Amino acid sequence: MRIIGALVAPLAIAAVAAPVALAAPAPRVTLATDTVSGLQQAQSLGAVPSDQKVSVAVSLNLRNSAELDRTIAAVNDPHSAQYGRFLTPEQFTARFGPTSDQVDRVTNYLRGQGLSVDSVSGNHLTVDASGPAAAVQKAFGTTLQNYRDGARSFYANASAPSLPAELSGVVLDVAGLNNRQIRVHHGAVSPHAGPGGGFTPTQLKGAYDVSSTYNGTGQTVALWEFDGFQQANITKYDTNYATGSPTPTVQKVSGGSGALGDGQVEVELDIEAVQAIAPKANITVFEAPNTDQGEVDLANAVVASKIPVTSISWGLSEKGRTTSGIQAVDNVFKQGAAQGQSFFAASGDSGSDDNGDGSTSVDYPASDPYVTGVGGTNLSTSTTTSWKSETAWNGSGGGVSSVFALPSFQSGVKVGTSGKRQVPDVSAQGGPTGISVYTQGQWTSVYGTSGAAPIWAGVATVYNQAAAAAGKTGLGSANAKLYSLAASNFHDITSGSNGAYRAGTGFDLVTGIGSPDAAKIEAAGIK
Repeated sequence: MRIIGALVAPLAIAAVAAPVALAAPAPRVTLATDTVSGLQQAQSLGAVPSDQKVSVAVSLNLRNSAELDRTIAAVNDPHSAQYGRFLTPEQFTARFGPTSDQVDRVTNYLRGQGLSVDSVSGNHLTVDASGPAAAVQKAFGTTLQNYRDGARSFYANASAPSLPAELSGVVLDVAGLNNRQIRVHHGAVSPHAGPGGGFTPTQLKGAYDVSSTYNGTGQTVALWEFDGFQQANITKYDTNYATGSPTPTVQKVSGGSGALGDGQVEVELDIEAVQAIAPKANITVFEAPNTDQGEVDLANAVVASKIPVTSISWGLSEKGRTTSGIQAVDNVFKQGAAQGQSFFAASGDSGSDDNGDGSTSVDYPASDPYVTGVGGTNLSTSTTTSWKSETAWNGSGGGVSSVFALPSFQSGVKVGTSGKRQVPDVSAQGGPTGISVYTQGQWTSVYGTSGAAPIWAGVATVYNQAAAAAGKTGLGSANAKLYSLAASNFHDITSGSNGAYRAGTGFDLVTGIGSPDAAKIEAAGIK
């Protein structure tokens, strides 16, 4: 302050000179598990431009978590009086989703920081917002920096985000503060050419004893995708193998996956592998951006659809994710489990080293307890229609989670003394012989656990059709049911390894409890 003139009353001087009390900064809470690891090894390229548009998905915490766990167990336990009384999305939101007041507090805060609230998921678990980087940094108390790690450039929050204390306990995760990692599809094209270059629908159905009585009629399968497909390729496959399959429908999530990329092969493999096992099933292809925000929005869209079976062939090492980001998606899988939905996810194609850093690690979402992780095998058939043998494929992802505790359904079969979730749960053909696929205008063979996951989704779909015909409950959240069945209902894979782990009698960290004998699983499970 500048004082003008020398003749100023002493009283006035005293009044001006008195210290002014400044308001203390409002307390904030830090989301400590919402940071990217390894930034110290990356090259910093400077701040993200303040006007660059950034989109985020703010995930909120569930309510009544203990009650939700009990509900999931009860509705999926054949011995419970609540078995099969699956929740609707509306019932889930009313009992376990964030309250309208909590959603309003979050949306009002975001708008007050200069962000646009773009959408709120029906279950109240996710608020999508966007705005300039400057507003995002202000809202979440962090800075966004550009980095380079090898050949890849990305941006990330340089420190853990924070929020006002009044939102403590409400907000779980902020997806979109970094774009370091993208999900990868777990499949590869082999050099075999022509329809005979991989297993055909007849061979797969014969090997896995899929009943000729049931073909998926009246059932629907959801595909979890970060790329698109061309219907002409699907039509060529259907025509060649006379599947008579319905035309898949597309549901775009958060604007869709954009222009066709190298993941097109994955999407077309997934569609055709499901059609190989359950040719008359309807298929809904959910296409989302390959981002953290896109993944959680995709999960919300799938559970909102109530489609009973979902195949997931994309994933990312647990080490490549934030802990809170994993938890945000896991909360949505919990909703699916309460609603009786089955999720089958490829366990990865890098063996026991999913992160590719020389350690042991597993792939997410296959490691989620509410997801059935699917490993890969080398299938051999004695004729075109019968199973001969299977060995563990060396690329089959498997091991021990670093995030999730050992679920109850694995307590009797676990390998070693770990108290953590073990992967995979089951397995199917994933080795280099591959699956016959028509993609990108040509016949080829595609292998990897990306083929194994939709095979299992097809088996689950046929199971659900058989259950409906018998007036019984469908598969629901599949793990508890599958682990409760006798080992004789599966092909036990006892030889081969994925690096750190070997297949053996019973459950193992390469092939789980084995590959399916669909007819036996139906007979044992539908009573």
